[in-house]
Amino acid sequence: MNAVAAPHPDGDGRRSVSLAELIALRARVGRVRIASMPSRATRSGQQSSRLYGRGMDYAESRVYQAGDDVRRLDWRLTARSGKLHTKLFQEDREGCLMILLDTHASMRFGTRRRFKSVQAARLAACAAWYAARAGERVGVMAFGQTDALLRPRPGARGALAVCGALADWDAQAERQPARAESLSDALVRAGRLLHGANRVLLISDGFSCDADARARWLSLRQHVGTGVLVVADALEQSLPPPGHYPLEHAGERYEVVLQGERQRRDFQQALGAGSARLGQLARSTGTRWQAVDTQTDPLVAVSAVLGAAKGTR
Repeated sequence: MNAVAAPHPDGDGRRSVSLAELIALRARVGRVRIASMPSRATRSGQQSSRLYGRGMDYAESRVYQAGDDVRRLDWRLTARSGKLHTKLFQEDREGCLMILLDTHASMRFGTRRRFKSVQAARLAACAAWYAARAGERVGVMAFGQTDALLRPRPGARGALAVCGALADWDAQAERQPARAESLSDALVRAGRLLHGANRVLLISDGFSCDADARARWLSLRQHVGTGVLVVADALEQSLPPPGHYPLEHAGERYEVVLQGERQRRDFQQALGAGSARLGQLARSTGTRWQAVDTQTDPLVAVSAVLGAAKGTR
């Protein structure tokens, strides 16, 4: 469902993603102090990850999981506990951020400044520049209307590639057939496509958040650091004032008339159901998260979730 607005050319930064705007965010990120990442950092641009291998420092043992190298079984702990355990070893390596971007049709909606899809792209671009400046590789996986993957790349080259992919995917979205993907299915797919990532940032309006998503998210959190940015329009966050609201969906224009308080509250709760579900998922799993409207400076939210700021909101 799209808010009605005067037509604009592609890449206007309101209804469609502007590649120039995404690239320009690099300068803004370059002026802020990059906080230390919430990880076991050992030196500039390096983070610790748990890997198997000889000649590395032992980190810990955990219950055996399908796919673990049987040569790394911890036989002493297995004998004591009666359950198979695997040894984990610690090796310093370059950090890697994977961005999970929601591209469902519900993201192409907005009543203030820009569509949620455009704000989501701005958030993803800021995160890419932020990670690049911190010395991390960065990649992005789209789910929903677009099913695509950009494998992680290092430095400014990686961030530029992310910006290009975001603009391309946005331009293609309206020409693609309708497609939906539950968040739980997207998380399963992401788990197979992390390509060495040690952090995952989910950007979504939450409408794809289903009953199985919480378990999938908790499973993902066992292996990587996580953060969530919940994108919401003003009408999804607060009670709309009485009035007539012109809307557009699938090329058809409608007018919603909202007068009574109950009617307006029901409308707001229906629109805000997705962001409420995703916010609850983040809170219940102890995930760092921010709710972001379509007018907010994306860098503020990205810094709060990816940096070292305390708190979850």
